[in-house]
Amino acid sequence: MAAWKILLTDGLEENGQSILRASAQVDDRSGISADELLQVIGNYDALIVRGRTKVTAAVLEAGKSLKAVGRAGVGVDNIDLEAARARQVTVVNSPIATTIAVAELAMGLMLSVVRELPRADAGMKNGKWLKKELEGSELYKKTLGVIGFGRIGSATAQRAAAFGMEIIAYDPLISAEEIRKRGAEPVSLEELYRRADVITLHLPLTKDTRGILGEGAFQQMKDGVRIICAARGGVIDEDALLAALESGKVAGAGLDVYATEPPGLTALVSHPRVVTTPHVGAQTVEAQQRAAEDIATEILAALGGETLRWKVA
Repeated sequence: MAAWKILLTDGLEENGQSILRASAQVDDRSGISADELLQVIGNYDALIVRGRTKVTAAVLEAGKSLKAVGRAGVGVDNIDLEAARARQVTVVNSPIATTIAVAELAMGLMLSVVRELPRADAGMKNGKWLKKELEGSELYKKTLGVIGFGRIGSATAQRAAAFGMEIIAYDPLISAEEIRKRGAEPVSLEELYRRADVITLHLPLTKDTRGILGEGAFQQMKDGVRIICAARGGVIDEDALLAALESGKVAGAGLDVYATEPPGLTALVSHPRVVTTPHVGAQTVEAQQRAAEDIATEILAALGGETLRWKVA
């Protein structure tokens, strides 16, 4: 009989499940409701989730045998870390698996915004030749301001540099020397707002980062700035962004994440100068396979009391 029982609530690629099944009993209950999760979690040693499942204090309390929770991906804002620590439940994630996918999407959003690609495509599909109306901007020699210069932020900057962009970055958790090593000029947040032609956010949602781009921040920016966010919903004050778009302060935005998901057809989502995608930053075949392998091996290491690469709590 398998030594451990592991519950999957949001699915996991087959390569990750194969790794788990070699050492444990694996139950795939993708789409399980919050109420059902509370009823069954007491039977499991480990839980692996993505962003949908909320691992609340109640879930952790009900998990009498629970030793580890794994997030197949980066963000852990759907897991109550304080409650996990209190119950001595180890929390791990797979932070590097989706780096390339998210960085590439950020560049895709950037290009879509400055060249109005969705509008051009929609016009063609409706039999319209909008050539004279679609005069975009180049990224070449523009200044990209990166807020959050960790793995994804620096990977995005590396790709933007290949377009000939000047890179400036703000990250209070990374030294100025390290930011320079990663290819950017370290600046204060105020200087970034003042100088950037395009601003891209790559930071987690915390009490300190919630609404970091709000009315006051937009007032400090250049007229015609573009905003890109494939990080976490909530780091941008969406009402303030909408107002900045309406006033012309912000020329366009590319968004993959929202304060409420799915957001529905809000004024921001339907705005003609906003390019939107449904939180697909990590949704590539390659990224999902890397995430599955990484979280499977990390969860087994946590259960086995081995050294962990990506312990969050």
